[in-house]
Amino acid sequence: MPPELVRDALAEDRRAAAGEPAAPGAPSSESRSSSDAAVPPSASELRALEAGLDRLQTAPLEREPWWRRAARGILPPIVLLVVLVAVWQAYTVIAEPRPDLYPGPLDVLASIGGAWESGRLQLAVGTSLERGVLGFLIAAAIGTPIGLLLAESRPLQRAFGPFVSGLQVLPSVAWVPAAIIWFGLSDATVYFVILMGAVPSIVNGLVAGVRQVPPQLRRVGRVLGASRAELAALVVLPAALPGYLAGLKQGWAFSWRSLMAAEIIATGGSIGFGLGALLDQGRQLADLSAVFVAILAILVIGILVELAVFAPLERALLRRRGLLPTGGAR
Repeated sequence: MPPELVRDALAEDRRAAAGEPAAPGAPSSESRSSSDAAVPPSASELRALEAGLDRLQTAPLEREPWWRRAARGILPPIVLLVVLVAVWQAYTVIAEPRPDLYPGPLDVLASIGGAWESGRLQLAVGTSLERGVLGFLIAAAIGTPIGLLLAESRPLQRAFGPFVSGLQVLPSVAWVPAAIIWFGLSDATVYFVILMGAVPSIVNGLVAGVRQVPPQLRRVGRVLGASRAELAALVVLPAALPGYLAGLKQGWAFSWRSLMAAEIIATGGSIGFGLGALLDQGRQLADLSAVFVAILAILVIGILVELAVFAPLERALLRRRGLLPTGGAR
């Protein structure tokens, strides 16, 4: 609508609200309607309308400082940990159990200090973390194309889908004896067990994510001339990212658990000293404090990977898709 018509319409509306007669020559509501229909909106008016609709959809939220968001994510588990340790210490003081069977927090802390001074803790954490990350990356590189292939081919999905699901529910520790026979006491045994535990989870997560992709996206890709490979890589995979990310999270969990199982059973040979070996060493020495040190290290690494890697990726993905506010508290 031209600006002069807008001004005339607003003036008439004010006069009508005040009970004054319409000004001579002023267009009536009917004439304004006809003139509105006759005059098409300009590009600037359309842009203003679009901006107004965007403001309606996204409420203005203040961007809170990063340290506040980090504190909101880190403080709750820290507070819970402090409470659990306090309860644990209170139990050891009140019940006075046998230290060799029920060590207290101070005993475990002393074991952590001893393992740190000897360098065993740093060696075990570094070895296991390197194996876990590398094994997970290899599993993702193998599971992603397999998952896309199964998701895009119904015959292959019907044939291999139950087999992949069966591998996912099979405990990865069952592969350790076979891997030792095939590869001996070497790092290949550890990586094989990791792959057998992580790849099926990544494949099933990607297949589940592809199933949730709207069919309209595929039709649009075909209309734009995308080939089958381009459609899978450039249209289907980005649209299936939520399910794919869930599969990656589960794949990392299976990788970490499979690694611990392999390191506990497969010791010696050319296999290095990891957290699983530290855990088994504490068992052999009947040192429950050392066992708790290994358990706590495994738990802390798992929590840190979740908080530092997967949680930010998930928030960024949801925010990009409009499922989370761009600012403010969550």
